[in-house]
Formats: sequence, C-alpha cells, structure tokens
Amino acid sequence: MKKQVADNQERPEKSRSPRLLPPRPSSTAISPEEAIAKKQARERKDALVRGVTSIQEMREAIKHASRDLPVISEVPRMGTLDAAAFRMHAAKGLPFVITGLVGKWPLSALTPQTLRDRFGELHVRARVGDYINTAFAPDRAMQDMSLLAYLELVANNTQDLPPYLGNLELRELNALCYWPAYFKKMGPPRFWLGPSGTVTPLHCDYDDNVFAQIWGSKRIFLSPPHHDEFLYPREANAILFGSPFDPEAPDFEQFPLARQAAMIECIMQPGELLYVPAGWYHQVRSLTFSLSANRWARALPLALSGDTSYKVG
Repeated sequence: MKKQVADNQERPEKSRSPRLLPPRPSSTAISPEEAIAKKQARERKDALVRGVTSIQEMREAIKHASRDLPVISEVPRMGTLDAAAFRMHAAKGLPFVITGLVGKWPLSALTPQTLRDRFGELHVRARVGDYINTAFAPDRAMQDMSLLAYLELVANNTQDLPPYLGNLELRELNALCYWPAYFKKMGPPRFWLGPSGTVTPLHCDYDDNVFAQIWGSKRIFLSPPHHDEFLYPREANAILFGSPFDPEAPDFEQFPLARQAAMIECIMQPGELLYVPAGWYHQVRSLTFSLSANRWARALPLALSGDTSYKVG
C-alpha cells in the first residue's frame, strides 16, 4: 500500500536532473535614477505578491503590533499542529517550535555520507571568505562547485569561518521533504548546509518563515520587530534588513542601544520546525554539521491577519 500524504502537507516534487545555477547578479553600474526606479518596481511587485497596498506600511504595522506582545524568555515547544491550529498560534505574533514533524521526512534519514553518495553531482554555490560582514551585499564572494567538492572543501577546511551553502533551492533534496501547508502561499524551499561555525548574521525578513532543522543542531537568537530601533538596521531590500550587531559577541561600545534589545536564545535540535514571525530578527549558528531548510510565506503576515487595512481590494 502506498503511503498517503496528509491533507495539510504538500506533496514533494519529483526529483529532476541536476540544474545549472542561475547567473550571479550583474555588477553593471546603473544611474541613481535607474536604481530608484528599480527599487520602486520591486517594492510594487513585493506588495502585489503579498496582497498589500504598501510594503513600508506593512513593515510599520508589524512593528506597531509587536509592541503589544508579551515578553518571553524562551521559545515554547509543542507537538505537531494542523494548518488551522498553526495559524491560530502564529496569529499571536510569537515564535514557537513544532516537534515530531521534520524527523518523519525521508531527508532526515540521510547522513552526510549518503548525501555525498546520492547527490554529490549537484551544482551548488558556496559562501566563502568573510561572508558575515557582506552577508546581504549583492556582490558577496561566492564560489560555484559540486556538492561533492563542497563537502571535501569543508572536510579539509582550516579557516576560522568555514564555507557555507546557504539559501539554495535544491529541488532534488526537496523531493525528500513533506512540508506542511501552513501558509496559503509559500516561496520555494531554501536549503542550508555547513559544518559547525557557519553563521547567518542578525537580520529580519518581513515574511513569515518556517525553519526545519533536518539534522545537526543550531543556536538561534531572536529579537522582536519593534526592537529594530536598538539594532541599527540596514536595508538590503524592502523585505530584508540586516543588523551589524552580533548577539554572540556584543560590542556595546560601538552599538550602545543594543543593550535594550531583547534576545531570546533557542537551540534547534534535529527534527524540529521553528516558526519565525515576520519582522523578528534572528541570527543562526551551526553547532554541529547541519542541514536545514526554510520556506517564507508570500502573503500578509499572520500577526496582521485580523487587520484588513493593509490588504489590496
């Protein structure tokens, strides 16, 4: 008898032959007027995709709603939720961890060795060099290689900051995942693979996010949206803001306002799924060799679901 996929889960994509990587962003210089027009066009598209009239107004609404959130010192854990229960919890605007879900995915049963044996020919793009300080720059240092070459590179790595595979759309791996249909519209899954010490620095996405820890463990620091006023935010685009503050090595002389920012530590274990509400700052560090994946919603954040003033139509 064939295994049935639950009603609240997406069916995995069928595995395809390895795809070539998309071209890197062009470094061709454009005029300030062209840059402004390009930014405005992207923001209009972002707003249309999410069904809102203005991305800026959506961001401000998220931060305003965040001011009424209760103070939490830890991220709660709960068992598997169906889509309705998930949305009810997510509408509160607080992060939480779901257990007992990701560990059932076929991908969770793989090991680094079986990943190497079965998917070594995949084309990947590694973050290399000082990718922390250039994390959100369009021209950050990247290196194209096979997955096998990457695994060999990190096995022989002597650098303090190991190369990192981050934010990659690997359909071959996603064929082994059963994502719950928690969001009505979602972007494609993004995979993150690397050894202990790989880091995604502090930033926030103004989209709801589910983050699956497939194997290995990670430490995540979280801070609520309205505390961006203490975190020296830098806009990468209308949906993504980075912060130069490092909660793991805080420099309060350089960033004195950061003393006022709440930081909640969450250790993610294999098989767990973290909900990161839109606008929450987060920094992620691999504590062991880890494979993770995430998906962003492409709709009005659930914390604003009761407010129709930002919706189109």
